[in-house]
Amino acid sequence: MPEIFVDADACPVKQEIYRVARRHALRVKLVSNSWMQTPPDERIELVVVGDGLDVADDWIAEHVGDGDIVITADIPLAARCLEQGAIALGHKGRAFTEDMIGEALASREILSQMRDVGIATGGPPPFQKKDRSRFLHALDEAIRRVQRN
Repeated sequence: MPEIFVDADACPVKQEIYRVARRHALRVKLVSNSWMQTPPDERIELVVVGDGLDVADDWIAEHVGDGDIVITADIPLAARCLEQGAIALGHKGRAFTEDMIGEALASREILSQMRDVGIATGGPPPFQKKDRSRFLHALDEAIRRVQRN
C-alpha cells in the first residue's frame, strides 16, 4: 500500500492531505524539523528530524519507495524521490515528472545564482483557492494511478 510523505514544515495543504488520505485509507508521514499538531488518527505519523539544512529532505529520500507519493515544493527533493520510483507533487498540484525535472533544477540554479549576485527575482505567487483545488485533483489522480499499478 502506498504511503504519502509530506515535506511538512511549510506545507499549506496538510488538511487536504489528511482528508484525501482518510478517504483512500492511506498512511501519511509528515516530516518536519519541529513538532506540529496532527489529527488523532493512527494513519497519520509525525516524524520530527533534527535541525539542519535538508535533514527532512534526506529522511524522506531515504524512506520513500516505489509507488509512494511525496508532497513537496523542493525541486531537488522531488528529483531524488522520482529516482526512487515515487510520485512527487508540489503544493499547487504540479506533478514533477522525469521529463521536466532537469529543466526545473536548472531554472532553480539560475535563479539562485541571480539572487547570489543581488538580482531580485521575486518569490512565488501567493497561494490561492484555485491552487488548493488543483492540488486536491492532482493528489486524487496520483493515488488512483498508484492504486491501478
